[in-house]
Amino acid sequence: MKSGKTITWDSFVEELGHLSRIAIPLLIAQSAQMGTGVVDTVMAARYGEQDLAAIAVGFNIWLPIYLLILGTIFATATIVAQDYGAGRIKKIQDSLPQSLWLAVFLGLVLSPAAWFSGPVMDLLGLESTTKKLALEYTQMVALGLPATAIFQALRYHTQGLGVTQPFAVAAAIGFFLNIPLNYAFIFGEWGAPELGAKGCGIATAISMWLSVVMMVGYIAISKRIRPYLPEWAPVSPNWLIIREILTIGMPMGLTFFLEVGVFSLIALLVATWGDTAIASHQIAFNIWDLFYIPMLAIGTAMSTRMGHAIGAGWTEGVHRALLVGVLVSALMGTLTTLLLLSFPEAIIALYTDSEEIRPVATRLIKLSAFFILIDAAQIVGSFTLRAFKETKYPFIAMVISYWLIALPLGWLFGLELASTPSDGAAGFWYATIAGISVCAALIAIRVRLLLRTLPDTELAFTPSSSSSNSDNQNAS
Repeated sequence: MKSGKTITWDSFVEELGHLSRIAIPLLIAQSAQMGTGVVDTVMAARYGEQDLAAIAVGFNIWLPIYLLILGTIFATATIVAQDYGAGRIKKIQDSLPQSLWLAVFLGLVLSPAAWFSGPVMDLLGLESTTKKLALEYTQMVALGLPATAIFQALRYHTQGLGVTQPFAVAAAIGFFLNIPLNYAFIFGEWGAPELGAKGCGIATAISMWLSVVMMVGYIAISKRIRPYLPEWAPVSPNWLIIREILTIGMPMGLTFFLEVGVFSLIALLVATWGDTAIASHQIAFNIWDLFYIPMLAIGTAMSTRMGHAIGAGWTEGVHRALLVGVLVSALMGTLTTLLLLSFPEAIIALYTDSEEIRPVATRLIKLSAFFILIDAAQIVGSFTLRAFKETKYPFIAMVISYWLIALPLGWLFGLELASTPSDGAAGFWYATIAGISVCAALIAIRVRLLLRTLPDTELAFTPSSSSSNSDNQNAS
């Protein structure tokens, strides 16, 4: 790589602008996607506590499957970002059909895992009605998982180019369409059947398929994306390209799967304390998701910018993107923590008026605030490693932190030592805070060692009018 130069205030602001142009559409899109889960939770809570509990169980079964797909295909963004920085346009074009082949395969193979999830629910000791509603909801969502796999392949191809507007537009429209669909199929309005939790699953699946249609339409008319699209013609699978995607993507897919899988398993264990405990946990988890996504958008944008700089062999660009990502994430994490600690009751009031759920959910939201603050550091570090195509280490760190530390501690604090539903749910959150702390520390150590292999770049916030404009063009 080219030797690093001083990072000035001007170059910092310039990089902040580049990162913002990628991150803001991602923030809109991811807010819309997570907002869909919030809408599902709010509408289900208004329909009935048992339907809310059923959706909480079903959500924590299909979400790890969804993230296994998403994480595996995420490799496309990492590969395309470096190829874009290096100017390898033909390789970018060739990668899209292969990521679509992989997406179709993953969608068709993994969707049945969600459909046939009844035996997993049998292990939880749920009430028969709650189990029936949860299975119906999960099966309906399973019908949309092939669509979301295709959607992610298209999303990550454009994201690797630094173009995130298509994702934002499709996700935002999908969010707004999901509201009337939920209203129709949950409550039986406008001639639709009243299906409760099952109707929520139908609305989610329809939204997934509509998002693919919108994404394809946007890409087809975008002049900016057109040079990086292959000619329209049937293409057979290219196992060399697919293998590259899988080599990088499978550790990420397994990381996302097992990371959220442990949270889903914890949620299912919380469900053994009853509907009040799992409903409170689901509200806190939804709120955590909603405030977590700004950090995710920043980390993703930072990783894309770093990938461009790595492909171009531009060391200063790597340091710039990392510096901006760290500072913005730290600010966002701090503000989020303060907000959740200051106004938990007002936030919960948006979900439910239940006097049983409110005190438990308030306690869990306060714990999630501390989790988010620590998780901000882990997010920045993990996305830094992924920008360098290093995906195995974050996987190992996650397994150690969550499966070998958080889950056993959760069993101890949440089941063995707890005596009330509130203490049981909170015990699992204490355990996950311990796990994320270990994970953040392990990731930080690896990032520090990795950055030492790059030429040094000094940090100095001093006025400069043109310190790095010419170099920046190489990776923008």
